[in-house]
Amino acid sequence: MTKSELIEILAKQQPSLSPMDVHSAVNTILDAIANALVNGERIEIRDFGSFQLNQRPPRVARNPKTGEKVNIPTKYVPHFKAGKELRQRVNVHHAESVKLIEPIT
Repeated sequence: MTKSELIEILAKQQPSLSPMDVHSAVNTILDAIANALVNGERIEIRDFGSFQLNQRPPRVARNPKTGEKVNIPTKYVPHFKAGKELRQRVNVHHAESVKLIEPIT
């Protein structure tokens, strides 16, 4: 799902809001999440999941073309961990779809 598809779905579910209002709300939420991560904060959305930063330590890599050593500095990368309810919903859905395609014996 893309951001524009999400906005379209929300606009259909909330006909009292204009598509521009929905677009603004989605952007505000995503900006708030991004800003919190930039500030080193952890974000938790109950029953959905949490976002936090993981630190990748510096390392030495090799340039595949030349074989030359390259120093890679410390990096901080966003990490998402799904909440219990989201994991359960995904597992139930996929378990049901697997049952539909299992061969009959």
